[in-house]
Formats: sequence, structure tokens, C-alpha cells
Amino acid sequence: MRDTIQDLRSLLFAPNSEELVTDSIDHLQPYDLALVLLELEYDEQQRFIDVVSLELATEILEYLEPEDQYRLLHHTSEERAIALLRTLPSDTAVDLFLAIHPRQAEVLLGWLPDEYRERIDTLMTFPENTAGSLATVDYIASREGWTVEKTLAHIRKVGRKAEVISYIYVVNARGQLIDVVSLKEMILAHPQTLLSEIVSNNPIVVAADSDQEEAARLLSQYDFLAIPVVDASNRLVGIISVDDLVDVIQAEATEDIQKLGGSEPLIESYLKTPVLTLFQKRVWWLLVLFFAEAITGNIMRHYEEALMEVIALSFFIPLLIDAGGNTGSQTVTTLVRALALGEIDVEDTWKAVKKEMATGLLLGAVIGIAAFVRAEFMGVTSNLGSVVGLSAFFIIAWASTVAAVLPMVLHRLKVDPAVVSGPLITTLVDGVGILVYFNIAKLLLDI
Repeated sequence: MRDTIQDLRSLLFAPNSEELVTDSIDHLQPYDLALVLLELEYDEQQRFIDVVSLELATEILEYLEPEDQYRLLHHTSEERAIALLRTLPSDTAVDLFLAIHPRQAEVLLGWLPDEYRERIDTLMTFPENTAGSLATVDYIASREGWTVEKTLAHIRKVGRKAEVISYIYVVNARGQLIDVVSLKEMILAHPQTLLSEIVSNNPIVVAADSDQEEAARLLSQYDFLAIPVVDASNRLVGIISVDDLVDVIQAEATEDIQKLGGSEPLIESYLKTPVLTLFQKRVWWLLVLFFAEAITGNIMRHYEEALMEVIALSFFIPLLIDAGGNTGSQTVTTLVRALALGEIDVEDTWKAVKKEMATGLLLGAVIGIAAFVRAEFMGVTSNLGSVVGLSAFFIIAWASTVAAVLPMVLHRLKVDPAVVSGPLITTLVDGVGILVYFNIAKLLLDI
């Protein structure tokens, strides 16, 4: 890539630069060219966007941050900027308009055709992270009264601008979605066949106000390349393509992982996040967990006499609370992911709890036996070994149960269950685990 950058710097301002630059970059993809562009100086970046073809320039802009997109549009000629903006995919344009100052967005919006601007304005009204906010209006629509031949002619006319040409969205006169017809069906049908004879009037859609995760789930479930987005009146708002939802799935998975680690999710990439922001994202959870852990210390202080009488009790505390915390973390991670994928829902709460209780009892039995054997190898009395084994059994069973209940309860309350992070579950299990351990010890050891 360094060689490409050096070549570009020598060619951008040379005579016949358009032809020379095109030849030097024809082996690179738009994503790679976006990375190359960011390595250039500002004046070189501007020249690069001006000399490459309009189609390629638009594809490169798609991979840039909104501030970089706006800077390049702002400093090029108005004619070139208008052409770029009108060629830019509508979902990318919406992200740009929402990221820049309203006055700047107003100027750019003024360059768009009236009908297209109205559709962009509609997309901008949907809240962030909803299906509507991800939608693009660059799709191919047709009327149910059209023939296959007429529809194919329409595809040839407008298909170059479309995000996806594999699907044709059949709408009525009010813009309501009737069905989705695949290009394969069109090609195999007789040219004079009406679309009304092909449609089934049962399209899979996602509501514009649905969470973006719902759109990702449906797309994955049905293996579509794109899914239509409709409003409350079933009017077609736009479509979401699979490449947009891949980014959503990655972002949502990253957010859940960060929450499960006991930290607020990062807005920007890790290397772009300042140290102070990392501190702010982590410190509040750490403080909450710190003071919650103090409960465990108070419980141990309450059983100080028991510890003094049987000092060997202290040997097994880390082992028991760690086993409980690990069990809870495993359960939470499994259920949070199942909820995110739509494999379970609130109605499945009791099924999930029963399954995890049964799993916890089996795990508790195995770990309890292992804990008893471990205690015997350490040379403690059989009674103490029994205390350790029974405690491990009950702690793991408890950890599995509580870790199954909490995500389902939070999901019912419309709270992201990922906030029940591994560290939080560990903290909850620690306190109860210590209580269980010392009460079993008092019962069996008569202390």
C-alpha cells in the first residue's frame, strides 16, 4: 500500500492524471482505496476524489466517516459535489446529514431532487438503532399491474442505482407493499405475465420502528439478501441489505461483549477512544461492584468466630466462590446470546429456568464430588470435606438458577439483559455462596 501511495502522489497533479491514476489503482477495491485516501494529505485527497470516476468516488466515500465525506464534498466543485451526493446510497447520505451541522445538511439537501429529498427526510425521522434508520430508498419498485417484460425494462433503466437488484418490491397505488418478487422468478416467467399472478401477498417485513436487531434476526433466519422496511400503514419505507446488517450484527455483538465484561460499550473504535473515555466507561461499574463485594466481606466478618475455630474453612473460600462465579457467567453468557438471537423469549422463562436448574444440579454434583476429593487430598477431616462438597453443590445450583432468572426478568422489563454482566453475577453469587458455606459448616461441624 505504501508503494501505491507514493505512486499516487507523483501522479495526482501530473498531466493526464485521470488516466494515470486509474491505471495505477485498478487492482484495488474501494475499501482499500478509502484506506489509501486517508493516508494522503488533504489537498491530495481532494484531487484523488476529483480525478477518479464518479462511480468509484462514490464507492470510496461510503467507507469514510461522515466528517471526511463532508469535507471532500465541501471542497470540490459544486457540480461534482451534487453528482457525488446524488449517487451516494441513501442510507449513507442519511448518516452524513445526521452527523453534520443542520445548516450544512440543509445546503446539501437542497442539492437533491424534491421527491428524493422527501424520502431522505422520512428516513432521518427514525430513531437511531431502529430498522428505519438503517433503510435505504435505493431499491426497485414496481406495480402489480405491470408485466414481467415491463418490469425488466424498468430494472434496466434504474437498476444501476439500486442497492439490490435481486428483489423487486411490488407496491400498490398507495405505496403499500404487496409482495417481493425475485429476479429469478421474473426471468423464468413469461414476458406477458402480470406481477399480480406471481405475488403471494405474504411478504416478510420488518417494522420501521423495530430494533435493528430484529431486522438482523429476520434476515439471518430467512437467508435474504435484503428485507423490506414498512411503516404502520404497511407503506414501503425502504430496504435493509445484508451488508448493512453485517455491520449491525458486529456492533451489537461487540456491545454485548463489553457489557458482559462489566463496562459500558464504546462508541468509537478502541484506538480512537481517549483514555479519559475508557476511564469513564469503566469506573462506575467498578465502583458498584467494589461496594457490592463489601457485602461479602461483612458476611465473612460475621462468621469470624467460626473461622477462628476452624481455620481450615478459609482454605476453600476462593475455590467455592470462584466456582459459583464461573458457573453464573457461563449461564448468563448463554442466555443473553440466546435472547439476542431470538432463540428464546419472555414466554420461555420457566423453560429456561428449569433447564438451567437441572444443568446446575448436575454440574453441582460433579463439582461437589471434585471439591470433596480435593479436600481429602489436602488432609482435612471428612466432616470438613463434606462441608466443602455440599457447599459447592448448592452454590453452583444457586448460581445457575439466579443467572437464568435475572436475564429473563430484565428482558421482560425491556432492559438489555447484557447488563447482567459476568462480574455482577459473580458478586451476587459470592455473598450467597459465603452464607451457604458457613451455615453448612455450622450445621455439620457444630461450631
